[in-house]
Amino acid sequence: MLRILITLLVSFVLGVVAGRILLPVLRALKAGQSIREIGPSWHRSKNGTPTMGGILFIVTALACVVAAIPAMREGDLSYLYVYGFALIFGIIGFLDDFISVKYKRNLGLTALQKAALQLAVAACYLLLLRYTNHLSSELYIPFVGVSIEIPWVVYLIFAMFVIVGCVNAVNLTDGVDGLAVGVTIPVLVFFLAVSLAAGLTGLSLLCAALIGGLLAFLVYNFHPAKMFMGDTGSLFLGGVVCGLAFALDMPLVLILVGLVYLIETVSVILQVSYFKLTHGKRIFKMTPIHHHFEMCGWSEVKIFCVAVGLTAAACLIAWLGVMGRY
Repeated sequence: MLRILITLLVSFVLGVVAGRILLPVLRALKAGQSIREIGPSWHRSKNGTPTMGGILFIVTALACVVAAIPAMREGDLSYLYVYGFALIFGIIGFLDDFISVKYKRNLGLTALQKAALQLAVAACYLLLLRYTNHLSSELYIPFVGVSIEIPWVVYLIFAMFVIVGCVNAVNLTDGVDGLAVGVTIPVLVFFLAVSLAAGLTGLSLLCAALIGGLLAFLVYNFHPAKMFMGDTGSLFLGGVVCGLAFALDMPLVLILVGLVYLIETVSVILQVSYFKLTHGKRIFKMTPIHHHFEMCGWSEVKIFCVAVGLTAAACLIAWLGVMGRY
């Protein structure tokens, strides 16, 4: 536990220091966010805020993980698999951000390009976990405490789409200052607890390093945000959350711990579907749903606090649901 706390603290301090270096660098490179015209009008004041700030917690977490490698006495390398998997998603996000910044537009890679890359990465990661005996084709059901055997090919296809869906759900959540970061912190605390219960030191240290890095990033991303994480950060975080769920062989837990991500995504699906069916009518004032609450008069800080509180409660319930496994 002492190593966990030290890792978290070191990551936080490194992140705060790195942020003071990264922020002026991003400003000098003119790596400013282009706000979409169809978004809330009051968000246009954020136009030009440095993006790609997700580099901060990606690098600080990497530094802590690399520093911890010599002290690892176990043969389990799942923490490296999870970080590597998330890093590749972060690189995809970086390409998206780079194109957006270079051509001064909000949209970078096309939806088809991103989907193809993400599905390929998801498939490779799942096959790696399967080959290294970290992932079975049994679907563990929390609370019930039973596992359902599924043919591997079916499970692989199911898991690939779960990963891509979840990663992009985290991306959708990144629309209000601090929101994606704040929601992901309790999710990582949950996976930290599960990793400790399972005796997986590497994964628990990775979670601690990421929590420290995200807390440091929140110093710069809390309202009013001085920098945004961009797709670089949000796709990396989505990769981390999914990577941990599958490395621990409990993907269904994402429904609970990722409740806010799920709500954000479902709100978009419902809005688009209803709009098409009714030829122009809407269920919400704007989606993802955090924009609906903004238009109802909620401040960004209130949205942040409610979403984080809801996620923390869902993670606690999820923990009660998986305790029997350990």
